[in-house]
Amino acid sequence: MPSFDVMCEADAVEIRNALDQANKEITNRFDFKGSDARIELKDKVMTAFADDDFKLGQVKDVLLAKFAKRNVDVRFLDYGNIEKIGGDKIKQTITVRHGVPGDAAKKIVRLIKDAKLKVQAAIQGDAVRVTGAKRDDLQSAIALVKQDMTELPLTFGNFRD
Repeated sequence: MPSFDVMCEADAVEIRNALDQANKEITNRFDFKGSDARIELKDKVMTAFADDDFKLGQVKDVLLAKFAKRNVDVRFLDYGNIEKIGGDKIKQTITVRHGVPGDAAKKIVRLIKDAKLKVQAAIQGDAVRVTGAKRDDLQSAIALVKQDMTELPLTFGNFRD
């Protein structure tokens, strides 16, 4: 039976490249001379360091510009709280979303079932698998999910015929 997966995954290589470019621009910018502004990446968590709130905002702006230039959706980013670290320096954690959250997965399954399409949706780990007898039904399910789920950057993969 034809099927596809609804996923929420960012391209790790593009994120790494955007982060490297942002760090390079931060070290070269005149307004960051002498400051400890930088962004570090560990697993799926980025940490932005700066001297004050204004510079932290500038660091995030540079990062978002580089993400946009590399076609990485900024909806993958989940901002944490701003924390003070030694002296007047601050940091903020930025988590890169990976996988469809449980409540969003349930919403997608409910959306597909309520549409009375001839497809079945099932939650499998951090993805939602949609199966159906016809390709046209699967394509209409993709269109339905794209139209209604705008808060998450969803991707559709593993299309099997």
